[in-house]
Amino acid sequence: MKKALICGVSGQDGSYLAKYLLEKGYYVFGASRDAQTSSFINLKKLGIKDDISLMSINITDFGNTLECINKIKPDEIYNLAGQSSVRLSFEQPHETHESISTGNLNLLEAIRFSNLPIKLYNAGSSECFGDSNIPATENTIFHPRSPYAIAKATAFWQIDNYREAYNLFACTGILFNHESPLRPDHFVTKKIISTACKIHRNKAQRLSLGNINIERDWGWAPDYVEAMWLMMQQEQPKDYIIATGKSHTLKEFINITFNALDLNWEEHVVIDEVLRRPTDLQIGRADPEKANRELNWKAKLGLNTIIESMIEHELSYSSLSTPNSYL
Repeated sequence: MKKALICGVSGQDGSYLAKYLLEKGYYVFGASRDAQTSSFINLKKLGIKDDISLMSINITDFGNTLECINKIKPDEIYNLAGQSSVRLSFEQPHETHESISTGNLNLLEAIRFSNLPIKLYNAGSSECFGDSNIPATENTIFHPRSPYAIAKATAFWQIDNYREAYNLFACTGILFNHESPLRPDHFVTKKIISTACKIHRNKAQRLSLGNINIERDWGWAPDYVEAMWLMMQQEQPKDYIIATGKSHTLKEFINITFNALDLNWEEHVVIDEVLRRPTDLQIGRADPEKANRELNWKAKLGLNTIIESMIEHELSYSSLSTPNSYL
């Protein structure tokens, strides 16, 4: 039985990945900064909390990280931890850098010091590319435009350096946007879905947003954790872009959402300039051909189906009787 350690197990991707690995027959360790006080609500929603060995690990502390790795001796480590909000990273740049790049460096160093044959997956981000007028490939030059993107770019090059210098099996999945019912409320996609459903139920009147002309490639989170696992099963570690290959504007996302609820978005959406970021990506486009070809992976769900699934779960959330409705 393989052992996997998921850093950031309580988040959207960590929870879906834990479920996926359990189904693959893994023994899963789930890491959180403070496992004793964390609610692990997403793991509960998926009905898998009791199937995971939960433990406290602070990957920004090298000593603690090395001690835990030597104790667990995992076959695979998935680093999904760190501050995940681009907007918040402008307000907390130091915390963002430490939680993402310092944490990733400590994992690499701990693996090197342990001298164990551990594989490491690092959660990269499409934000590293900046504006992608031409669909980004694995060879596209980075142009990060936020503290979050800078930290992710730093972690990417750390992985590249340790792979070359120490022959570690370390890889980065450069994931474009991916959504699900487990997406935190502070993400704009979840905010749109949640508020539109409240308007539909006459519990809200308007939705305040910033720049709705941005363009993104949105996928389905459970699809993307499969790609993470496939990357770790390759003979040689490589970095891959994980995306659908189809981009849409946020205005399209809003329109599809409100239409699905028989609403006219223009009657309810208010543009608030305060919600604009100091710098923002206007266009995000991806070319996932390498992952399609080498991993035999393709995104299964398109934007309309993703939005419909999120709306269905949002409307039925209060009356859910089984956590499996989140699958």
